[in-house]
Amino acid sequence: MVPVVQLHGVCKSFNVGRPNETEVLHGIDLVLERGEFCAVMGPSGSGKSTLLNIVGLLDRPTSGRLTVRGDETTQLDDAALTRLRGHTIGFVFQYHYLISAFTALENVMMPLLSDAGFPNQAIERRAADLLESVQLTPWRDQPAAQLSGGQQQRVALARALAMKPALLLADEPTGNLDSASADAVFNLIREVNQTEGTSVLFVTHNPSLAQRCDRIIRVVDGRIVDGSSAALDLQP
Repeated sequence: MVPVVQLHGVCKSFNVGRPNETEVLHGIDLVLERGEFCAVMGPSGSGKSTLLNIVGLLDRPTSGRLTVRGDETTQLDDAALTRLRGHTIGFVFQYHYLISAFTALENVMMPLLSDAGFPNQAIERRAADLLESVQLTPWRDQPAAQLSGGQQQRVALARALAMKPALLLADEPTGNLDSASADAVFNLIREVNQTEGTSVLFVTHNPSLAQRCDRIIRVVDGRIVDGSSAALDLQP
């Protein structure tokens, strides 16, 4: 089976060619198989978000190879990267990035509308089903601005799953939530992983959540220093 993601020798530098050029990722090798749920941990500034941006095709590596579902991406143009990202990868961030004046249902419909170009009953039904899966049906017609923080993150999760992505990238999605809401969002992501076979990279500073993942990838100073199972005594 082809891995969902493969990185080989990936480096990332900023300000390339300038006196202040800085390399922030150094020779990253990583394989993520279908259905894996991996925590990504490391100190602030260690390169975790940069790594996710590259895996998510939001940024390009300076060198090395990145393969997503068998497609070698480093030679793809921006339009091809956009298509691959839109149909393969879902994103959930620490901030929900919902459109505050839109309802929960309308927010979840947005990726589907962007792909189809026009609304239809199938799109609304898909969005409604996703809101039901994150237990938000009673709030489907509420503007996003009127939802609680935990509810907003669940809408963001439903939106991220709208295109049935093979890979979900979650960059500290529970960082702004209380412990009960964080646990609920984590459990929903874990359920999607187990029922749909969606691979997950879950950036977190929370060691108790990391220990509930299949594997922990520890990033320090732009290098992966450990990628073993989650049955570890971890420090954030």
